[in-house]
Amino acid sequence: MIIGLTGTNAAGKGEVANYLKLKRFQCLSLSDIVREEADAQGLEHTRENLIKIGNSLREQHGADILAKRTIAKIKEGNVVIDSIRNLAEAKAIKSLKDSILIAVDAPIELRYKRAQERMLDRDKVSFEEFKKLEEAENLKTTTGQQLNLCMGEADRTIINDSTIEELQNKIDELLK
Repeated sequence: MIIGLTGTNAAGKGEVANYLKLKRFQCLSLSDIVREEADAQGLEHTRENLIKIGNSLREQHGADILAKRTIAKIKEGNVVIDSIRNLAEAKAIKSLKDSILIAVDAPIELRYKRAQERMLDRDKVSFEEFKKLEEAENLKTTTGQQLNLCMGEADRTIINDSTIEELQNKIDELLK
């Protein structure tokens, strides 16, 4: 089984991936490809830099390049692929045999609170800036981030507005 994860910032995609990892899923992330490129360019892993790099890679190599590079890393068994942010990426993952695309979302105020609590440098922004950055993740260009379109392509949506235990229960139900 291959589970693709898309969704809004700080909605809990990473928590879903970590839980599936405990269930022996191979855990891959399209963002790893972007971070590797940032390292190669000597750039910090700020949210803004990573968005620019991801968009640039899509412009240079096609909108599904991050998915293609990640798919090439798949081993046998169950796999979870995190950080799907472009419609071409979502479609590339959904085209794989035995795959499902899951969107993870939560109210924006709760996501902002979670982002602040995780204390990553890229999350140290005001609520207004958080909303502005989120708008930048919903570009109409084919090579940009298109979170709303990806979420619309999802086979299932998990609303993560409660505890981690409740999120894990929702994942367990989905796996059945």
